[in-house]
Amino acid sequence: MFGMNMQMLVRSYFVYELENSGMLLGIVNAGSAIPMLTLALVGGVIADRLNKKRIIQAGQILAGIVSLVVAILILTENVTWVHLLIASIVQGAVFAFMMPARQALIPQMVGQKLVSNAVALNAAAMSFSTLAAPTAAGLLYEFIGPGKVYLLITVLNFSSIIFTMLIKNKGYSVTPKNGSASDSNRPSVLISDMLQGLKYVRNNSFILILLAIALSTTILAQPFRFIMPIFIVDIYGLKADSMGLLVSVMGLGALMGSIYIASLGNRLRGKVLLVSSYLSGFSLLLIAAVPLYLFAALIMLPLGLGDAGRRSINMALIMEEAEEEYRGRVMSIYMLNWGLMPLGVLPAGFMADWVGGQGSIAVLAVLLILFTVWITFKHPEIRRYQ
Repeated sequence: MFGMNMQMLVRSYFVYELENSGMLLGIVNAGSAIPMLTLALVGGVIADRLNKKRIIQAGQILAGIVSLVVAILILTENVTWVHLLIASIVQGAVFAFMMPARQALIPQMVGQKLVSNAVALNAAAMSFSTLAAPTAAGLLYEFIGPGKVYLLITVLNFSSIIFTMLIKNKGYSVTPKNGSASDSNRPSVLISDMLQGLKYVRNNSFILILLAIALSTTILAQPFRFIMPIFIVDIYGLKADSMGLLVSVMGLGALMGSIYIASLGNRLRGKVLLVSSYLSGFSLLLIAAVPLYLFAALIMLPLGLGDAGRRSINMALIMEEAEEEYRGRVMSIYMLNWGLMPLGVLPAGFMADWVGGQGSIAVLAVLLILFTVWITFKHPEIRRYQ
């Protein structure tokens, strides 16, 4: 996650520095969407049938190879935005298989009663990387350049394989009722398992609502992180290190929120989920309204708080509601949100070229607030959930 957060900042800033286009910035960040949308459900089936730990390690190896190739292209001055787009596509494919296995592994490690706390602690670790990595990436970008930063990202990606080895022999599969794990490479079985997973989710209205919340907030709240270079360069008139500071303050807020969620346990989670969504929406609206860097830095704190609360609780509730046999597939459907997130960046990038960065984020913020109001009154079972 440290390497991924560094890469998100470096890739976004480097693309905008190369092309000075919000549209191309959106296209490159949207590159990961296609494989994540088309392969995530397959990744969920594989996670339910095969050893999750091995799937995670395979993904870590591929991520390291991709970042190494990008580093070489930059250092040899052969890189174009097309290369970064291809890298984004490959990384999307890696995540489509790795992330469902990673999330479905958590309940197997800690047990059902501690899922909410474990997800929050996992989010806290991710939030720490969001706090520290962007600042490091921004400073390193200015001092050693994007190529060498990508080399460091490569080292981080490969070192994660070693840490995954330290996990005890977890990640066992739960053999689906319609076949053995050895059947998992048969297309007919894969399709059958995917359809069973979709049917399971369709018949669980509460999981459906949670997935809708995750989808809407991902599309409306997350694009700001990807088009932030437009704010840094065009609105604030600053450089990459200033962008790193903004993302790090957001990470501090997310870290604080994650720690609070971990201490909260199984109390008031529905209300906190809705409050987190409102917090994200109004924070984005304030950032769009006030074109001052220091003000944006202050607002990053509640924005991070909202992001952590929304993501941690939503994921924990989905894991708790999903049965063990279907958890990998349910989490793969949840992962479709990550695939749709770059697609949310694409219209945000187009709007930024048309109405400016502030106008683009303002539209997304208002839509997020209106959606949260609708959920609050249309589905009272969410706010009553403990």
